[in-house]
Amino acid sequence: MANSFIFVSSALTISALGAAIAVPTATNRFHWLKRLFSVKETTKNAVAAPVISRDEGWTLIKCDDPDSFGVWLGKDETGMPFGLDEEPSLGSHLLIELFGCDNKSLELETSVGVAMNDAAVESEATVVAQSFHEFKPYGVSGAVIIQESHYTIHTWPEHGYAAVDLFYCGGTVKVHKAVDVLRERFKPERIKFLVVRRGLQGEVER
Repeated sequence: MANSFIFVSSALTISALGAAIAVPTATNRFHWLKRLFSVKETTKNAVAAPVISRDEGWTLIKCDDPDSFGVWLGKDETGMPFGLDEEPSLGSHLLIELFGCDNKSLELETSVGVAMNDAAVESEATVVAQSFHEFKPYGVSGAVIIQESHYTIHTWPEHGYAAVDLFYCGGTVKVHKAVDVLRERFKPERIKFLVVRRGLQGEVER
């Protein structure tokens, strides 16, 4: 990919530079330079789409970019956008790695519990029960039990890191809204996503 980027940039630069030399007016003197930076900016702002892999009864979907992942989730309001060639499953398990979070937001049982409960409610999941525990000196663990499965979290405030699992089924949970709440409350600098399809039809019916 790096080689392709260099090739495209060079080709555009040479082509545009040739045009600038042929018509050396004040209007287009730096046009080629603007085009070059435009190409670089477009490449810089490009997002990496989720990558789907299948291996021995597992379907995994990975993504390191929150914006492209949000677009992917948004393709289906139920938060379970299956590909045309993807095997049906009973549920989806979304694992979220939150790095560089606001440390204070991860310290207290109350604030973490409220964030997770709000994430469940905002995603239109049906909350059944919840339990959270604050460890000393650091960390909170807890779960929100929903009718559609569960949302869980464990935090490492001293590292600004939180591990979140959103397990949902039934086709009614709008999980992208839960992700939005978690990003707002914990303010991570970087996020990684992994979706594991649970209960693949082929495995369940074996």
